[in-house]
Amino acid sequence: MSVFASLVEHLADLLQPFFGASAAAAAVVLFTALVRLLVHQHAKNPERLQRAVLDLHTREKVSPLSGCLPSLCQVPAFFLLYHLFSSSSIGGEANPLLSHRLFAAPLGGRWADALGDGGPAGGAGLVYAALFVLVAGVALVSYRLTRRTMADRPPLPEAGGQRVPGLGAITGVMPFMSFFTLVTVAVVPLAAALYVVTSTTWSVVERAVLYR
Repeated sequence: MSVFASLVEHLADLLQPFFGASAAAAAVVLFTALVRLLVHQHAKNPERLQRAVLDLHTREKVSPLSGCLPSLCQVPAFFLLYHLFSSSSIGGEANPLLSHRLFAAPLGGRWADALGDGGPAGGAGLVYAALFVLVAGVALVSYRLTRRTMADRPPLPEAGGQRVPGLGAITGVMPFMSFFTLVTVAVVPLAAALYVVTSTTWSVVERAVLYR
């Protein structure tokens, strides 16, 4: 974890001339973008890809939920940020990253901390308010994009005449998934919240471009 802490510190130093005291926050956003580039999937023919995936799920008798596994590649990066900005010490020394802020909000703080230090209208509270507005906007766009995509594309027939396990549940829940990001942002350290917000925004933009 100390190696990753040094990476974030170096990125913050590079970005400091452009972002000042919020350089570490910008470093987290840049790190998130790099992770998303590493797990980026390009599909020129999404309908054919979806058909092939459904055939595979039916043939192997597994749920389409297993198709979420590629996105889990991001989980280690998220938890690394979570622990990095939740730890008071790194390598036996005080964690220097906890002194970094996004405007008035400490990157290691949570929404509850912001409410207890100035309330919703305080400096840190306003940072979280802006994040909530951004996340809600992105979630709404994602919801509409998902509903439109599902409406525009006729449902695929069941592969081989067999029912695909879990397909109905995923279809019903999928449009609402982005709204769960609001809960995540409210309970994790701000640095981890920035990762989630950046990654979610990236996903919506990517879907809008690839599946328009």
